[in-house]
Amino acid sequence: MTPQKSNTISMDVLRPNAAGIDIGATSNYVALPPDRNQAIREFGSFTCDLNQLADWLLDHSITTVAMEATGVYWIPLFQILEDRGLEVFLVNAHHVKAVPGRKSDVKDCQWLQHLHSVGLLKASFRPQQEIVAIRSLARNRAKLVRYATQHVHHMQKSLTQMNIQLHHVISDITGVTGLAIIDAIISGQYEPSTLAELKDRRIKASKETIAKALKGDYRPEHLFTLRQAREALRFTERQISECDAEIERNLREFTVSGEEPRPSKVERANSHKKLRLRSGRDHIIHAEMIKAFGIDLFELPGFATDTVLTAFTEVGTNFGKFRSAAAFASWLALCPDNKITGGKVRSTKTRQTKSRLAAALRQAACSLANAKSYYGDLYRRLRAKFGAPKAVTATANKLARLLYHLVTTKQEFDDSKFAEVNAKYAQRQLAGLKKKARSLGYTLLPNEQPA
Repeated sequence: MTPQKSNTISMDVLRPNAAGIDIGATSNYVALPPDRNQAIREFGSFTCDLNQLADWLLDHSITTVAMEATGVYWIPLFQILEDRGLEVFLVNAHHVKAVPGRKSDVKDCQWLQHLHSVGLLKASFRPQQEIVAIRSLARNRAKLVRYATQHVHHMQKSLTQMNIQLHHVISDITGVTGLAIIDAIISGQYEPSTLAELKDRRIKASKETIAKALKGDYRPEHLFTLRQAREALRFTERQISECDAEIERNLREFTVSGEEPRPSKVERANSHKKLRLRSGRDHIIHAEMIKAFGIDLFELPGFATDTVLTAFTEVGTNFGKFRSAAAFASWLALCPDNKITGGKVRSTKTRQTKSRLAAALRQAACSLANAKSYYGDLYRRLRAKFGAPKAVTATANKLARLLYHLVTTKQEFDDSKFAEVNAKYAQRQLAGLKKKARSLGYTLLPNEQPA
């Protein structure tokens, strides 16, 4: 294939053995440096074609390759090239925006090769393969949880269409009482008083109230959809359990050579958080994460089981790949994206991101709304000043920086270190109240201490 003419500006070549690949669903276009024979070639997307592509690159002394993150099509080729010892740069498509006129696959791979050879491309972060395997399982589990939620909604819809107001008298229709009643309805039991006898002792509503809520219009079509939704939920829950077992197995293999967690010497004020580890899965992940990180990240404010697991699967245990806490927060798109032109700031909005870790940190920040701690006070102050959305982002930024600091320094979280900061904030508040009182002609006096 004849190379396309390029009108690119001449620049110093920093990577003389660099190649560029345009990834596609059925074909891959590869561009070599212009001084090589047959500098552009097309390969198929079958595994044999990808292995042939890798052999062709090695035959032409290529040492580094750049490709765009196109859907999931890049994953097989990325793994094959990485196993062959090539340095693979997975670049963000936004960083390689084509200039006008570059609309073909051939020109795209040439453009990638040129940018990579002159050192203008930056590789996206990707953890080691063992963590990537666990990340795939964790993401699949999250998908299954979403499916289970949809099945619960379908069950709720079927009950509502039959005017069964069960959700008004119990807090969770997927609890012990709710599922027992639903299973009884599916099996053919429609007598409200009999169904109300399935009430668990922890339900506050009386049997009479539950019986009233279960008087409905039991139609065959709605019972059919209710049964299918219940069976789908049962099947999905079984898949989630199998996924949990596979995640636990991979976690144990990853931490088998790690050191045993050292006992913490910090007396924490928030040690009651461990009571949130209710299920066996939570306790297993808690133990494995302490082995992997060397510290107990579950003590961080707002951090739950899935938060710590997401941090592990999305980043790994080596946060040192980010040069600073600020760079880590920027990678998560949790800091202002300043756009300045003509000396004026046009926008400071944060970048849009699909980062699962950023979403987990935002959720952790939301959970601090009523927390009696430094970060809880910080979130409430920011919410009062800027509103909830900005407060969530700013608090998530603080949590990201805290996470980076603790993981890189191997320090345990100690909430008592914020006592001095809280005291200074209380003093500022008191000074402001006194100033406000003086402006209104009043004087603040401390309450008399009881004898």
